[in-house]
Amino acid sequence: MTSSQLPDKQPDGALSLARGQGVLPGHVAIIMDGNNRWARARGLSGARGHRAGVEALRGVIGRAAERRIGTLSLFAFSSENWKRPAAEVNALMELFLMALKREVKKLHERNIRLTIIGEREGFSHAIQKHIARAEELTALNDGMHLVIAANYGGQWDIAMAARRLAQQVAAGELLPEAIDEARLDAELARVSVPPVDLCIRTSGEQRLSNFTLWQLAYAELYFSPLLWPDFNAEAFDRALEDFCRRKRRFGMTDEQIEAQGA
Repeated sequence: MTSSQLPDKQPDGALSLARGQGVLPGHVAIIMDGNNRWARARGLSGARGHRAGVEALRGVIGRAAERRIGTLSLFAFSSENWKRPAAEVNALMELFLMALKREVKKLHERNIRLTIIGEREGFSHAIQKHIARAEELTALNDGMHLVIAANYGGQWDIAMAARRLAQQVAAGELLPEAIDEARLDAELARVSVPPVDLCIRTSGEQRLSNFTLWQLAYAELYFSPLLWPDFNAEAFDRALEDFCRRKRRFGMTDEQIEAQGA
């Protein structure tokens, strides 16, 4: 399913989702929020909250793989998160590097493909090296596609895609009229992923925070009051159940949806 198929050219699978027949989402995105608040409520350091968040993440990744979710995208570190206190940022970078060293082999054993999206140049050489190794190790896996957004912003992603297209036009490699939704979609984050079907945000906050803005165009939104370290596999299942009860229209009326299901 590509962006050019929205809103009125959905394949049969997407239409069955729109009819609310209990089909699970193909692409789930999660804004993992609440680690600091979880830690403060327990008198713990922010670093301890982020470590608890990693533990929760293992359970959710495992459940998503069990449910055969095609793509799971996670917002791990936004381009705005560099503004946080230096001690917290350093702890996050150490945790990110540790996860790349320790968790990737487990993902590979489960046939999960890993892709990191975002501006990698902002990370240390060690982190960049381990990102490349992780992606290379899992590149041929054909199970769930796990996409981690790190040093990422949705507006940055769209701006960079527009810049690359403009450069192609300036070089005479592309005609302006050839730029459409599908062409722009292909440039985003340089990774092929379907549009998001379900976006989950934890901690009770109800905003997108500059996550994958383009891919979220027709996503169903689910806001959980749970802080991320408390969001376990069962909570993930509840989000999926809520999604399955929804009726997705993609710009169409109920009558049109019902007629297509006839």
